[in-house]
Amino acid sequence: MDLGLKDRVYVVTGATRGLGNASARELVADGAKVVVSGRDEKGVAEAAAALGPNAVGVAVDNAAPGAAARLIGAAREHFGRVDGVLVSVGGPPAGFVADNTDEQWQTAFESVFLGAVRLARAAAAELESGGVIGFVLSGSVYEPIPGLTISNGLRPGLAGFAKSLSDELGPRGVRVVGVLPGRIDTDRVRELDGLSADPEATRAAAESKIPLRRYGAPEEFGRVAAFLLSPAASYLTGVMVPVDGGARHGF
Repeated sequence: MDLGLKDRVYVVTGATRGLGNASARELVADGAKVVVSGRDEKGVAEAAAALGPNAVGVAVDNAAPGAAARLIGAAREHFGRVDGVLVSVGGPPAGFVADNTDEQWQTAFESVFLGAVRLARAAAAELESGGVIGFVLSGSVYEPIPGLTISNGLRPGLAGFAKSLSDELGPRGVRVVGVLPGRIDTDRVRELDGLSADPEATRAAAESKIPLRRYGAPEEFGRVAAFLLSPAASYLTGVMVPVDGGARHGF
């Protein structure tokens, strides 16, 4: 199936590793061009080099007020256009209500929430009909995840923002989508499993609750994200798509 991605241009944040990187790889593999970002300059350069000539890296923190303008500007400077963005950031610190500090909440809000809102607004001002804004969120949009209180607080609010944005931009032909990863086998998920006394037992217990009985591979998530960002998904907007092996209990 031709997704229609050839020569389309996307900004993908948090793309030096994990879900952002997996999404960027699938976009490039189908012919798209990408601007990838991350906070570490060396990591960004390495990620862009690995993606090949259709990728450019920009070292910038999502929380920085000028990040959105830099990323959109880089897409126009290097590739002459921008067709969409995928906002992906590292997960906020784990912890229960009593564990997380005001500073952790503030830092996570600026990165996970406000940074995403800024980039979405900047993209909305630039995108023409056929453009798309995607958010990598979490299953916590629907069901709180024990021990991830900050994520449980911020991700559902960002999903609400995305839904409102889809209503506002729909008449212009600009789509807005969310992708909700479950237990995908990334460094982040392995780190969370590693917080337990027995990481292997924790993983086995988590897999036993997933109908497909395994963690997802990053490329499985990336392929779904690439489809949702592509012209092939032209009649999908305002939706939150779980990529979780069936782990979500609701319809």
